[in-house]
Amino acid sequence: MDTIFAPATARGRAGIAVVRISGPSARSALEALAGQVGAPRTMTLVRLSRDGETLDSALAVVFPGPASFTGEDVVELHLHGGPAVMSAVLAALGFLPGLRMADPGEFTRRALANGKLDLSQAEALAELIDAETQAQRRQAQRLMSGYLGARVASWRDDLVQALALLEATIDFVDEDVPTEVGSEVAARLARVSADLARELTGVAAAERVRDGFEVAILGEPNAGKSTLLNRLAGREAAITSAVAGTTRDVIEVRMELGGLAVTLLDTAGIRDAVDPVERIGVSRALQRAAAADLRIVLAVDGHVPPDIRLSPGDIVVGAKADVTGAGVSGLTGAGVDDLVARITAVLSSRAEGAGGLTRARHKLAAERAQTALAAAREHLYGATDRTDIAAEDVRTALRALESLVGAVGVEDVLDEVFSRFCIGK
Repeated sequence: MDTIFAPATARGRAGIAVVRISGPSARSALEALAGQVGAPRTMTLVRLSRDGETLDSALAVVFPGPASFTGEDVVELHLHGGPAVMSAVLAALGFLPGLRMADPGEFTRRALANGKLDLSQAEALAELIDAETQAQRRQAQRLMSGYLGARVASWRDDLVQALALLEATIDFVDEDVPTEVGSEVAARLARVSADLARELTGVAAAERVRDGFEVAILGEPNAGKSTLLNRLAGREAAITSAVAGTTRDVIEVRMELGGLAVTLLDTAGIRDAVDPVERIGVSRALQRAAAADLRIVLAVDGHVPPDIRLSPGDIVVGAKADVTGAGVSGLTGAGVDDLVARITAVLSSRAEGAGGLTRARHKLAAERAQTALAAAREHLYGATDRTDIAAEDVRTALRALESLVGAVGVEDVLDEVFSRFCIGK
């Protein structure tokens, strides 16, 4: 296997830049540039040079495989963080035989291939790198710790035991099989199905934690929606005017509330518009509001436009508290803190239901397993006893669950997963 190298830190000027090398020639590459290899896992000050020219004075650390991130010999070079230094060191590595620049995500892909991570942990690593909020960080850390892998191992154990019992009844069909065999199989299949059902109920919440919640601000024209958006955003994100119907399109502002990623949507005022462009804006406002996770309605004189469809948890609050003395005002800030607290409480409550299945791929695999287990129970306990078919259903469920962690049948998704990684990770 080739030895790969890449920057492990972002481009640009910095105090330190890190270059990572992984593969069978990692140690010899360090020796070629520095003339020495320090003790394992010990920072060593080295002078990196090429053709007698000093490239940099750096710190080098060696992680011998298999006790490394990739499971291979790994070397890290901690350089001075100037672009010219980085460029010179990468060029020198590129001239060494057997070394090449890493592809995006190739270090993590090798960690997966060498059993250092399962696929769910690799995905979680990408989410951890991209995390912008504390909730996203906590969710990624949970999966990085091996939560999903442990769950799959538990489910697999139950299904393997159930499958062994089913195959025993097939192999010894003429023998008296103990009656408790059927009850044990039923208990194990039911336990896995119940666990999967609980995890599936948390998929939507987990996706929202990762991708962010959408909160739509609705109301009549001149209810103060854009002013409120600007107050929440802390900047002039939307144009405000005394002229009704100023907002025609949906304006989005991404921010963090209570550790959660939230996209606020400022929408056109809801009314029976005459202007055709404004009518389009009202239609878009209602469509985006219907798809949002939460709706904040600014009610003028307690009036909620009839076209707005509310859902449980939505918040209706009085508009223009600077005039009425009650409700919320983006102009003065009155009631804004209370509104933010209410929004945060609703979204935090929903985020608490997040499970370990965070991606569409996870959901589909769990649903395939659920369907197979339901079929197995039907074949075992339905009108006709088809133990042989039930056994194959259990195998199908096993394969679906093992695909969650990359044990089987995921070659077609690996390129998609790792293409999203940055080079050097």
